[in-house]
Amino acid sequence: MKVKSKFLKLFVTGTALFSMSLPSYVHAQTNTSSVKTQSDPTLSQPKYAYSDAIRETVFVESQLDTDNNGKKDRIAMDIIRPKETEGSLRVPVIMDASPYYERLGRGNESEVKDKDKDGINEMFPLWYDNYFVPRGYAVAQPEMVGTNQSDGCPTTGGPEEIESIKATIDWLNGRTKAWNKDGREVEAYWTDGKVGMIGKSYDGTLANGVAATGVEGLKTIVPIGAISSWYDYYRYGGIPYYKGGPSGLARTVVNSKRQAQCEPVRQQLLQESDDATGDYNSFWDERNYINDVKNVKASVFLIHGLNDYNVKTYQFSRWWAELAKQNVPRKIWLAQTGHVDPFDFRRSEWVDTLHQWFDYWLKDMKNDIMDEPMADIERSADTWKTYSTWPDKKAKYVKINLAANKKGETGELTKHSILKSPSISFTDNPLLTEEQLIQPDASLNKNRLLFLSEPLLQSVRFSGTPKMELSVATNAEDTNFTAYLVDYGTDTRVDHESRGEGITTLTEEDCWGESYGADDACYKKAVKSTHTSDYEIVTRSWMDAQNYQSLSVTTLLNPGKPYQVRWDVLPEDYIFKAGHRIGLVIAGSDDNWTVPDSTKAENTILLPRSSLRLPVVGGAKSIDF
Repeated sequence: MKVKSKFLKLFVTGTALFSMSLPSYVHAQTNTSSVKTQSDPTLSQPKYAYSDAIRETVFVESQLDTDNNGKKDRIAMDIIRPKETEGSLRVPVIMDASPYYERLGRGNESEVKDKDKDGINEMFPLWYDNYFVPRGYAVAQPEMVGTNQSDGCPTTGGPEEIESIKATIDWLNGRTKAWNKDGREVEAYWTDGKVGMIGKSYDGTLANGVAATGVEGLKTIVPIGAISSWYDYYRYGGIPYYKGGPSGLARTVVNSKRQAQCEPVRQQLLQESDDATGDYNSFWDERNYINDVKNVKASVFLIHGLNDYNVKTYQFSRWWAELAKQNVPRKIWLAQTGHVDPFDFRRSEWVDTLHQWFDYWLKDMKNDIMDEPMADIERSADTWKTYSTWPDKKAKYVKINLAANKKGETGELTKHSILKSPSISFTDNPLLTEEQLIQPDASLNKNRLLFLSEPLLQSVRFSGTPKMELSVATNAEDTNFTAYLVDYGTDTRVDHESRGEGITTLTEEDCWGESYGADDACYKKAVKSTHTSDYEIVTRSWMDAQNYQSLSVTTLLNPGKPYQVRWDVLPEDYIFKAGHRIGLVIAGSDDNWTVPDSTKAENTILLPRSSLRLPVVGGAKSIDF
């Protein structure tokens, strides 16, 4: 592995963790958007001067007191809107709520609001303001509770953070109060009350959480690489990825002057998150926005990297599945990158599509965005294909059985029933790397099991969430399992394990909207990173055997007794090409990504009762082994 996920935190923003030096720009219209957007009369056109736009900061009253000082927390929000809103113009709001505006920053170039730390916010990070304000939108950037200029303390996904952003939408719709920097009460007379939330990572997570409150006025959300359940951000199958996650993230994002004041809150987060067992409890349940998906009234345009191992793919898949049950209007893009913004992997198409999306949902302009196919999936570098939905409706689960090879070296994957087959044992060794574990080398079999299909006669696509089931007996009271689904076959693929997680940032820039003063509309271009490799880890998963009954309950194992352990593998949409072989690797603890188990147990897999269920498009007839 080039990057260890266990050390990736939510604040990683992309390929560059530095801010570029921004020159001063005069008022200029510089827009490289496509001809389609510029000439389409059904889409908003730039007719309001960005240089004349009104820039203001308001402090919205919430009902929170997260720092326990006896005062209601006020939430800071920077707003930029057309000058014409001082007259009769009323505009919708594009909102990017974030905890990262003081430091770490937003986007591939890590933009912050106050770069020179003089107490004045010179910047509206990212390009939304430069592009959309001239087209008759306001852009608002609230600062999550406890961060930058907002009062209080962060609670890492807790209801307090969601409430802090919901309060700003309440103010935009006249339901709460706000004041300016001079202490004068102000009203949002300039907006029509319609809000669209957008953001990558933590920002998109806030959008998910706020949408799950059902707040009036929120018409659409665009979550990019966003969390829907914080337990699944810090845990998998009862195993922590690393310890102290929620407390550590709260320390990272809190206003730098309030570290000491918020220490009691962080200690509470550390205790209640329960690293010791890794179990799901009430702390995590109130950070699970899927619980409240029935409240979602906003449409959803979801974007995620299929190789995102920061915010892993079950964050979008479980949220998406519940949205579908509620018939929420929705659209989805799935890229071959990791934790990367579409502005950096599909820029022109992204700007055009987002423009159409906001015009449709916030300005009621009847373009054809909702008539397009629901799902765009990147099949290889910059090669996209559209589908009616995700996962594919033709995907059917195929049971793939695990069989021992006659030579006893490498196991086999087969659709045939396994009535008699020897049990196979391996000893947990968390010191082995992923590269070692997935090598087709029989000498490694004492520490892992490898099962291979025959070379495929035709390509096989699976779409959705694979499922593992192992019948296992162990010599310890606890043990962990790791499963890798691997494509064995030489190919050129997106290099999502590179530093840029699939992209390389160039020095050349292009511009999207208007620049004025320090707020530059120009950003460095990026191109896909590719490499040629003999194999690809398609997807991964982990499971603590003590949680075989429930993620909420730890149950000690009886050594020697067989147990049925079932778990979901990270969802994917992948095509195994003809001539390639499908591989399944089963190992014990994984020190590459998780906190490993210390028992180093010997595990025996009972093959006739163990299997992989793969959601194959076309079902069993489409897989030829």
